[in-house]
Amino acid sequence: MISVHKKLTLSQFYEIIFNKQELQIEPEVMATVEGSHSFLKEFAENKVIYGVNTGFGPMAQYRIRDEDTHQLQYNLIRSHAAGTGDLLSAIQVKAAMLTRLSNISKGKSGIHRSVVELLRELINRDITPVIFAHGGVGASGDLVQLAHLALVLIGEGEVLFEGVRRPTKDVFEEQRLQPIEVVVREGLSLINGTSVMTGIGLVNYFYAQKLLDWSVWLSCTMNEVVKAHDDHYSETLNAVKLHQGQQEIAERMRAHLQDSALIKKREEDLYSGNNQEEIFKDKVQEYYSLRCVPQILGPVLETIEQVGRVLEDELNSVSDNPIISVEDKNVYHGGNFHGDYISLEMDKLKLAITRLTMLSERQLNYLMNTKINEILPPFVNMGKLGFNFGMQGAQFTATSTTAESQTLSTSMYIHSIPNNNDNQDIVSMGTNAAVLAHKVMTNAFEVLAIQMISISQAIDILNCQNFVSSKTKAVYDEIRRMVPAFSDDNPLYPAIQKVKEYLMS
Repeated sequence: MISVHKKLTLSQFYEIIFNKQELQIEPEVMATVEGSHSFLKEFAENKVIYGVNTGFGPMAQYRIRDEDTHQLQYNLIRSHAAGTGDLLSAIQVKAAMLTRLSNISKGKSGIHRSVVELLRELINRDITPVIFAHGGVGASGDLVQLAHLALVLIGEGEVLFEGVRRPTKDVFEEQRLQPIEVVVREGLSLINGTSVMTGIGLVNYFYAQKLLDWSVWLSCTMNEVVKAHDDHYSETLNAVKLHQGQQEIAERMRAHLQDSALIKKREEDLYSGNNQEEIFKDKVQEYYSLRCVPQILGPVLETIEQVGRVLEDELNSVSDNPIISVEDKNVYHGGNFHGDYISLEMDKLKLAITRLTMLSERQLNYLMNTKINEILPPFVNMGKLGFNFGMQGAQFTATSTTAESQTLSTSMYIHSIPNNNDNQDIVSMGTNAAVLAHKVMTNAFEVLAIQMISISQAIDILNCQNFVSSKTKAVYDEIRRMVPAFSDDNPLYPAIQKVKEYLMS
């Protein structure tokens, strides 16, 4: 069980979202939420406070009568539940819910305690609101997507429960759940924030970490298959380049390859003085996709780490407006809902992961092209050349998918379009950035899955299963249990999907 207290760490977030650890709320958190709510109710009397007794956005100049303030919150939620497009996945929505809970539990939103309690129950029971991918411009936060979350909290809309899309009302009745109490500004406090882009961003971050681990594994195994030299990932060579990421990738490669019987030592291979031929049979230096792995994946690693730091800060921030300060006995109006931090980090992350995908695609091409590798049949074909086709069809898929990621990596951060009667005259597009980054993550897993099957075929062709490193052998054995070596032509899509799911798990 994990408690929401002052700060939610990335590891705690992962455990709740991916491993379904139960979430609980500490009593002092509830006391803070209740104190904020009580203060706002009293403070709001005879004062003009945005979203409490005014309209919203460009209509904030209109005063709302006291008898209409409750209905105002319901109107806001219902009118903004206007999303379209694909549904966000259950794990993305759960991440958004946990992010919103973290934000409002700081006691700066003035919401009723029932909001925190119901969010906790939905998270623990894996009941996720139906939220669409299209709708957020990321400036007043994720207004449209969060409105779909709020719609469920007031007992309306639809949810996904046990894999089925159903009316919220029916699921609440079965689960004996009560909608939230709307008292002061529960509608606005729920939809005004960056929780959807941050939640999706956190899922992207964890997937990016997995992708980097697999990319290092694949790069190391590629070096084994071609019997590369050992000095390009040596400590001495990489220490003279003063980048922490490069040095860490090289260190990971050394750890992976330390017990490999295939890697060649340059001192023994080319420094012995016995190489007298005019044209050297073996490569003096490997291709860049094999030799420059620390330099290519180093900045990817550092980018992922930076993204994690920003996301953890946003997860534990308050992205509401206005902000309720019990300590100052005041209410502050501003723009903490603006998603620029997340938008920029998502653009950086998808660039980095697209680069990682390009590395995989180039390494795959090396395996496919016998004229380049000079040790493998075309398309790692274990059947009869010309009659069988090996991984030829799958390479088309990898190339196509990589190309899509290259196009998707165009920045959303700089694509502001004014809207909302020009009240929102510069917006972050952070939600779009997070959604597109997620597509890039998914694409990367598909390309790496194709490379993973191909490199397993290469290991079998070269009959080097017992000479690869222990880290290579452990994963190779797992892959072969899922996808046995093949020479006959059969549809490859089930195998690719199976390995993709393995890489993501």
